[in-house]
Amino acid sequence: MNAIIIEDEKPAARRLQRMLLENGIQITTMLHSVQTATEWLLNNPQPELIFLDIQLSDGLSFEIFEEVEIASSIIFTTAYDEYALKAFKLNSIYYLLKPIDEEELKISITKFNKLQQKSSVNIEQLKSIFKPQTNTYKNRFTVKIGQHIKIISVQEITCFYSENKTTYIKTNDKRDYIIDFSLEELENQLSPELFYKINRKLIININAIEDIINYSNSRLKLVIRNFTNFEAIVSREKVKGFKNWLEG
Repeated sequence: MNAIIIEDEKPAARRLQRMLLENGIQITTMLHSVQTATEWLLNNPQPELIFLDIQLSDGLSFEIFEEVEIASSIIFTTAYDEYALKAFKLNSIYYLLKPIDEEELKISITKFNKLQQKSSVNIEQLKSIFKPQTNTYKNRFTVKIGQHIKIISVQEITCFYSENKTTYIKTNDKRDYIIDFSLEELENQLSPELFYKINRKLIININAIEDIINYSNSRLKLVIRNFTNFEAIVSREKVKGFKNWLEG
């Protein structure tokens, strides 16, 4: 059996290649983007099987199907459960969650050997399922000040924080205002390009970060403009996601 791997993370691709060779599957080539995969498939005989990462560095892999009629069987690989389950519903041979487990890989190969059928990929379904959805995020909040109502633009907000079971807005002019949302509710209302929840008590604006300092237990300490209510610590489980967020 021959196969190709389309995976943008090269260490993950090499690991999968080693695992497949141990299971008697020869890898013809490894490709790392929508563009290179499309070009290769247009100019080479298609393999029996494709291990296809759903999210590639230059886009979602369904874009390949817009240029190439795929005759190979497909096993989707993904780090995201939501994507994997949807891919499964598209009647792909199998899907594998990353990091790929050796036993799960063997099961998928066994299933492929038994079925030996070509995958029928519905491009329109792929588009609707995996295409990023357009979200509408709040541009402003209103707060009560005595008998008055004040409008605060998100550009004026340094952070949102929770203290003594109350949620506050901290603004660039160092003022604090009480709002009627929990931090969990705010996460879904704020643009992820601007705001990130670094721990259970604090959501920060990327433009308000003045310094990032390595802290104990593999955490990070932030200096947030005009915020001194308590230390802004990126919790250990949030550090990786926080760094990815910083890089956009």
